[in-house]
Amino acid sequence: MKKILLAVAALALTAGMGMAETVRIGTEGAYPPYNFVNDKGQLDGFEIELGNELCKRAALECTWVKNDWDSIIPNLVSSNYDAIMAGMNISDERKKAIAFSEEYTPPPLSAYAALTPDADIKGAVAAQTSTIQAGYVAETGASLVEFPTGEETIAAVRNGEAEAVFADRDFLAPYVQESNGQLVWVKGQEKVVVGEGIAIGLRKSDTELKAKFDKAIESMKADGSLNKLITKWYGPEALVF
Repeated sequence: MKKILLAVAALALTAGMGMAETVRIGTEGAYPPYNFVNDKGQLDGFEIELGNELCKRAALECTWVKNDWDSIIPNLVSSNYDAIMAGMNISDERKKAIAFSEEYTPPPLSAYAALTPDADIKGAVAAQTSTIQAGYVAETGASLVEFPTGEETIAAVRNGEAEAVFADRDFLAPYVQESNGQLVWVKGQEKVVVGEGIAIGLRKSDTELKAKFDKAIESMKADGSLNKLITKWYGPEALVF
């Protein structure tokens, strides 16, 4: 009997050692090329590919949870998932509520886009709710018009609800390029640095998980694979480490 019990205990220990920790990652799924839902109905994008590689390097079993942007931090704090990868720029305001991993992009460029290059960016400016860009617009004294999604901010410019839209340049670029001249960059406002860099959002109590992600991000920076992934999704002119 003792031998059987010892064998069962040893098997359980071996199985436990081989099992990876399961981590749920929240993402918006509506902010290409950072994250989006592809034609197959699957989450895709820079952060999905990056997150899967980080989990592999950190020996974590990861699953993805799609969540609306405006509740993405509250649902992390409420433990509906364990991390956020959703184009989230590090800011002092967000640091009050959550912790951040090491950044996995340099401080991204933001930009104003409009129907004309001389649009009034002190007038009505559209931005996505609870983004660092929305805070920036409010501080400029412009009339901030907030929307739940990035696509709605662009629609607001097209239908005349806003003079311009302010968002991540990488998010706006495909819309500008594919608009056949309808949308253009506002002159002198197409490369605005806002924030400290994009990183994984975590609960402040999850120091061990933060350490694992930090180590994985550092390893990708060291071997050049993170820069390759950035240029794959954002092009050869993208800011890299």
